[in-house]
Amino acid sequence: MKRRTLNALLVATAASLAGPALAQQTIKLTAGAGHPPVFLWIKTMDEVFIPEVDKRLAAAGNKYKVEWTKAWGGTLMKLGTESKGVADGIADVGLVSTVFEAPKFPMQNISYFTPFGTDDINLMSRTVADLQKSIPAMGDAWTKNGLTYLNGMALDTYHIFTKFPLTRIEDLQGKKISAPGPAANWIKGTGAVAVAGSLNSYYEDIKSGVSDGVVVFSTGAWAAKLHEVAPYVTKVNFGSMYSGGVVVNKSRFDKLPPEVQQALREASDVWSASYARAQTAATGDALQNMSKAGAKVSELSDAERKRWADALPQVAKIWADDVKAKGMPGYDILTAYDAALLKGGAKLPRDWNK
Repeated sequence: MKRRTLNALLVATAASLAGPALAQQTIKLTAGAGHPPVFLWIKTMDEVFIPEVDKRLAAAGNKYKVEWTKAWGGTLMKLGTESKGVADGIADVGLVSTVFEAPKFPMQNISYFTPFGTDDINLMSRTVADLQKSIPAMGDAWTKNGLTYLNGMALDTYHIFTKFPLTRIEDLQGKKISAPGPAANWIKGTGAVAVAGSLNSYYEDIKSGVSDGVVVFSTGAWAAKLHEVAPYVTKVNFGSMYSGGVVVNKSRFDKLPPEVQQALREASDVWSASYARAQTAATGDALQNMSKAGAKVSELSDAERKRWADALPQVAKIWADDVKAKGMPGYDILTAYDAALLKGGAKLPRDWNK
């Protein structure tokens, strides 16, 4: 009798344990990006964002489980095509680099048209996040492109890496400098010629003579080993730049269970904060590592930095006029952006509102 009772209890316990497992729903999601995991924003997507989604779903009762397919490094979507790839359903989740998709996201590229800003990654991230919430047109840019925006990221401040020593603007005369998208504006008026490129191409471009150097952020330069081909590292401090964010196919997101939607949003918050901390910490390490590897690191004087800033055309107003002509609040964004940086303690060598 006791044995039958014990067996019945064991069967009942096993059934209760098996019930939720049998009821668990598996959701297949593909996450992709044009950049490979050697870069921190993708590395943290792989090592922070995805595990955080899984962790939250497990904590919520394990009713849902995501079966992930990871497609980094352009295996599904090439750099600059991520927004279309996610909107078309080639991937469900992606990291959109807005700097390479300026025609679709002109408002998100405000930092690239106001160089010599803040080197504070957190300040830049907060500023653009607040703008996207307070200026509806900025937030709507994502949904109009078939995307649900989760969270964003900013890169550490940009410097210039060259084959030649650089101490003044005149040293750039006649040189070819690689620059991503709107960053080409940063060398206008200096005598240099901009060459289009990305982190995926800079090394070979400089090595082969397509360009003589590049404007790029330190952590990206170290990951791409650019100091090997451009050993003169001049700290210009063009500023930290908002560069994009994690998105989900809007149609797919809207159909996901609320628990999964919440897990994705919460995980993106953790990812964004974790990435900002790691990127900030990695910036100093990158410069030190390159110096130890033989790079010649120097810093442009404040006076020469101001000369450089003043030599540029009024790229911010050109941007604001262009955005306004497309029916978007360019000047509202520019004014709010500058005010936020100044309130955050940034010291700007040029007022882009003048």
